[in-house]
Amino acid sequence: MADRLTSLDTSFLYLEDRSTVMHVGSVMVFDPPDGGLDHERMMRYIAGRIAHAPRYRQRLKWVPGHLAKPVWVDDPSFDLGYHVRRSALPRPGSDAQLEEFVARVQPRHLDRSRPLWEVYLVEGLEHGRFAIVTKTHQALVDGITALDIGQVLVADVPGWEVYPGQEWRPRPIPSDLSLVTSAVTDLVKGPRAMLDAVRGGVEEFKELGERTASGVGSLARTVFKGAARPAPTSPLNADVGSARRFVMVGTDLAAYRAVRAHAARGPHAKDVTVTDVVLATLTGALRAWLLTRGEAVHGSSVVRALVPVSVADETGARFNQLAACLVDLPVGEPAPSVRLHQVSHLMRQQLAGGRAVPADQLVDLAGFAPPTLHSMGARLGLAMSKRLFNLIVTNVPGPQYPLYAGDAHMLSTYPVIPLAQGQALAVGLTSYEGGVYYGLNADRDAMPDVEVLGQAIVDALAELSLDGDGGR
Repeated sequence: MADRLTSLDTSFLYLEDRSTVMHVGSVMVFDPPDGGLDHERMMRYIAGRIAHAPRYRQRLKWVPGHLAKPVWVDDPSFDLGYHVRRSALPRPGSDAQLEEFVARVQPRHLDRSRPLWEVYLVEGLEHGRFAIVTKTHQALVDGITALDIGQVLVADVPGWEVYPGQEWRPRPIPSDLSLVTSAVTDLVKGPRAMLDAVRGGVEEFKELGERTASGVGSLARTVFKGAARPAPTSPLNADVGSARRFVMVGTDLAAYRAVRAHAARGPHAKDVTVTDVVLATLTGALRAWLLTRGEAVHGSSVVRALVPVSVADETGARFNQLAACLVDLPVGEPAPSVRLHQVSHLMRQQLAGGRAVPADQLVDLAGFAPPTLHSMGARLGLAMSKRLFNLIVTNVPGPQYPLYAGDAHMLSTYPVIPLAQGQALAVGLTSYEGGVYYGLNADRDAMPDVEVLGQAIVDALAELSLDGDGGR
């Protein structure tokens, strides 16, 4: 029997429009393997990797009359060359040119008549580097039955050999009659849910997406403590067009750890985490960015961030849940060390239940590598009401050991989190092999100065490191 999409996954399909895409992405930068990048060899490698991820050779099929949610079916015309595309920058390509490339390709919609993913092999970066830019639709990645393509493509050991899977033979596509019959069977089993779909059309499925925001099954549990109020007015909330800007920022993980270690010795600090230091850094950067814009910033000014955090379930055995922490970042506070302690206190309040998964455990969990968790965080943000927060910040700890695509060593990885309507900025960041890498995805017209925010992140971290309380 065909695998049916969930209500949440279906809502992502219906909520997508010309200016709002519902796919998550990543930018992974690599050293070239010996002899340079061999495109044909990389194609064989990717084919071998996705052989163990069947969803990447499946496409959508809609039920006639929208009598039920669509299903996944094998694509009998699957064409790897359509999904893996070769691109190049003018040599020697700079990071700024790579950012502009990402800004151009990420807003383009995925072809719904084919499997919902794309990969770009981008050659020509200076120092012989190349990049892999990925796009995976939110309807595809649930973190359980399907992982993000960025996770599928890398391994923790070098080598081109891929353990062979079973020879793939596409299963026959279900007929319209069989899909209708299955829908009628579901109607008998669950008439109320089916009537919602039958009355549906696009508008009803939009409402369905809103209804699922407070209960998305095993994907997430939401925490709304102190968040009954609408988010404060901010230039981060604006009409969103179809064009984007993208900025990559690389920082040193050791700097965050040093700030944390010093702050934890202070008289008013308790259990300061690297995540707290990251959010305090972003708070300082947002403060500086607002001031450069001439925005009114006073002592009580805040920017509300949605910060998805991984949590264990009641038994402590399963980790495929997210807590939606809504944190009022104190951009009105001028002292870096005070901002850090305020952010740390707010995060402890949000996670008072004690079920947050420690970073070292999270990194070791198969199936929860950074790309998949970023995708799950974006799913949570897109499902929640945008009136509750000003921006989403997905912060995922990654491995501190090297990863490879074939023999190519991954140097850095930058998430690309999709923008929702009314959200001019989405921030994703991943720690990996001694670095912390930010991906700033912004609306091109609403945030022409997103590069200023990128530099402000570097400056804010330096400010925290030098502050008398923040770690000298």
